[in-house]
Amino acid sequence: MAWWPIGASLFASSEGSGLFIGLAGTGAAGGIAVTGFEWNATYVLLALAWVFVPVYISSGIVTMPEYLGRRFGGERIRTYLAVLSLLLSVFTKISTDLYSGALFVQVCLGWNLYLSTVLMLVVTALYTIAGGLAAVIYTDTLQTVIMIIGAIILTITAFNKIGGYSNLERVYSMAVPSKIIPNSTCHLPREDAMHLFRNAVTGDLPWPGMTLGLTILATWYWCTDQVIVQRSLSAKSMSHVKGASILAAYLKMLPFIFIILPGMISRALYPGLRGLMIAVMMAALMSSLTSIFNSSSTLFTMDIWKKHRPRAPEKELLLVGRIVTVILVVVSVVWIPILQSANSGQLYVYIQSVTSYLAPPVTAVFTLAIFWKRTNEQGAFWGLMVGLVVGVCRMVLEFGFPPPRCGVVDSAPNVLRSVHYLHFAILLCGLTAIVVTIVSLLTPPPTPEQLCNLTWWTITEQPQREIPLQKPAPAPRVPTLRESVFWSRFCCANALLLICINIFLYAYFA
Repeated sequence: MAWWPIGASLFASSEGSGLFIGLAGTGAAGGIAVTGFEWNATYVLLALAWVFVPVYISSGIVTMPEYLGRRFGGERIRTYLAVLSLLLSVFTKISTDLYSGALFVQVCLGWNLYLSTVLMLVVTALYTIAGGLAAVIYTDTLQTVIMIIGAIILTITAFNKIGGYSNLERVYSMAVPSKIIPNSTCHLPREDAMHLFRNAVTGDLPWPGMTLGLTILATWYWCTDQVIVQRSLSAKSMSHVKGASILAAYLKMLPFIFIILPGMISRALYPGLRGLMIAVMMAALMSSLTSIFNSSSTLFTMDIWKKHRPRAPEKELLLVGRIVTVILVVVSVVWIPILQSANSGQLYVYIQSVTSYLAPPVTAVFTLAIFWKRTNEQGAFWGLMVGLVVGVCRMVLEFGFPPPRCGVVDSAPNVLRSVHYLHFAILLCGLTAIVVTIVSLLTPPPTPEQLCNLTWWTITEQPQREIPLQKPAPAPRVPTLRESVFWSRFCCANALLLICINIFLYAYFA
């Protein structure tokens, strides 16, 4: 694939209907700070192209669990990561996308929530099953165009009605929503609504969490998640990988103007354009769902099924992948009622908080696997297990003590309310890294075969000898890490320009 459809697909895959409605909803509820989730992607997208993808290419892998399987040996980490990825797909991707898309159709057309869900599933499943990854990437490209055009028209209409950006702050500060879900803020607009960086302790999105904590979550999503990395591995060359990341990062700057600000305006106004916005929402929904279905079926067939049936024919793998997709969808639909009562009705907060409890250990293990050669299988495994136990305990507390309704005394334990979920992500990642380091140092180091072409420092190493009875590594997705000097410098110059623009935007709206 060339850089432009991959870049468009990276953007479209991340901007599902869950994000579309979630960003607008959190913008309406709390102002512009949620923009940080989009703008932070700039740095990890560049890390994906310049650091992570070269390692993945040199190791010749197809899935992310396969990389850890080669790096550490054994099967338990690879199996665990495959199962965790499938669970995260259900809890934070498929269910939220289905719910938000169906909610949108319900509000616009008055249809039943579950009827809307089934309709969207049928249409999406048809072309995912019929096409495969290439069909998904090209469809994503078309849907990116639809999303951007629709969002531009919506934004222009919304700003014309409200009287421009200068008037937005005044109107927003006086707006109390007409359709309410009882929550702890009692629906009063926040005083810091127009600030990107908020108080480190009392802020709803505190600035330490929005910088360091968010980077940990973003590294998991952009650099170690099958949905995203699978696209980058389909590139023609390393220059196309870098070009795709740069394009996606520029596109990720747009939701502030096209999704979050209209969400804030919607708190005071309810503009029309239903037909167009349904088209935009369906584009967002289908592009992300097809990506998730495609990657989830790949994960299950390559990392779980094929391990138990190594000689399974292609037809069997395809059938198993489709059955897994159906099962994931059924579980996701069953999970929707729980979503409806989560996190004061702010869908985006739900997505990010669940990710904060489950993803940081994976970020820690991947980062140490790539940058610290001494990391071994025992260290990585026990780091993941300790991280999982601590993260699940916090998640159970979160669902056991939902945010209190307006005027109701909060009965949650202090450890839950005093540690923001983004701050918890920092602590969980740090704890995992400590466990991995200690256990790795107390156990034998990895073998040379577990390091050759599998870390940042050994990308260009040649295997010293053939290991008896070991199958040869499959050909890497991109044949070489070499680039032409001109395109390498061109991509680096564009990356620097992108970072400058990003820093300016952060500073201006901080």
